[in-house]
Amino acid sequence: MIGDVVDSRHASDRGQLHRRITQTPAGTPLAFTVSDEFQGSYPTVGDAIAAALAVRLALAPEIDVRFGIGWGEVTVLDAGAGIQDGPGWWSAREAIEWTAAAQQQPALATVRTAYRRHGETGPDPDAVNAALLCRDHLLGSMDARSLRLLRGLLDQKTKKELADTEGISASAVSQRTARDGLDLLVLATRDLRAVR
Repeated sequence: MIGDVVDSRHASDRGQLHRRITQTPAGTPLAFTVSDEFQGSYPTVGDAIAAALAVRLALAPEIDVRFGIGWGEVTVLDAGAGIQDGPGWWSAREAIEWTAAAQQQPALATVRTAYRRHGETGPDPDAVNAALLCRDHLLGSMDARSLRLLRGLLDQKTKKELADTEGISASAVSQRTARDGLDLLVLATRDLRAVR
């Protein structure tokens, strides 16, 4: 997985931004490579998709991040420095470049994540990308409160607990989760995590 902070030059403290990203519970340590681009390696596509969502939700709505997820062989070039290369990384690079270009189109302005694979094996990119497009659209349409509620639901908090935290009624939480598709996103997150 390759991640890149969108419009990072506008961050007031880029050192703090980097620390926030590397401290995100993303399942594996994330390392910055060049400027505000970071990467992490995962055993499955589903794990990489879950990590991308974890990073995105940890930073949203203040910081926007895009991702490229690749599937393919990876070669360790320098274990000490954590430098890797190979078709898996080339696929991730292709995916994040597509994501950056797609964001420039009005119809795809909410796109933040794409997946590519090397060769004919690995999860089907058409199916995975269809799910990612829908997920990104829902996430890109949410306000700060809905993002907080989604984080809570993914952390398995009850709607009553979330209502108490937000200072609103449980009914208001239920209405918002239905309207903004939060319960649907929780189910989609579980299913995407299972992609091998």
